Amino acid sequence: MVQIRPLETTHAAPLAAVYLANREFLAPFEPDRAESFYTAAGQLERIEAVHSDPHVHRCVIESDGEIVGMISLSVIEYGPAQSANLGYWVAQAANGRGVASKAAALMLETAFGEFRLHRVQAGTKLDNIASQKVLERNGFERIGVARSYLHVAGEWHDHVLFQRINDDWQPA
Repeated sequence: MVQIRPLETTHAAPLAAVYLANREFLAPFEPDRAESFYTAAGQLERIEAVHSDPHVHRCVIESDGEIVGMISLSVIEYGPAQSANLGYWVAQAANGRGVASKAAALMLETAFGEFRLHRVQAGTKLDNIASQKVLERNGFERIGVARSYLHVAGEWHDHVLFQRINDDWQPA
């Protein structure tokens, strides 16, 4: 069973453990991280920062009651855009089991339901076919390639951009 739960301070230690165990696996997709990032104290600091940012909604991904990743809506913008960016990762052991696909579906329910967004965008590195499939399974459409889109793994990388539009969106 897969569920997402809003990030809480009690998640700091288990999240640090999952990040540390998957450090090498996630390295090609993550920005450079300080050593403190992989500690409970580092995660607690990060969680507290997110709680004060109204433009970010971050959740842990749980599979069978264990934290196996994170998913977030960031750059949440209201007004004429009504949009956000979707980002996620799952532990290596959770790959290929539909965990990321289910977590993305759950986050889209939040984005289009609770947050009443019109558009959610996501990007993947060009060679991240598994993540592209997660997005496609969730109704995202490919909209193009952004050159030098994100600085991850120590350098700038091109990304394939995707979007999902809530065609049923109506103003309040």
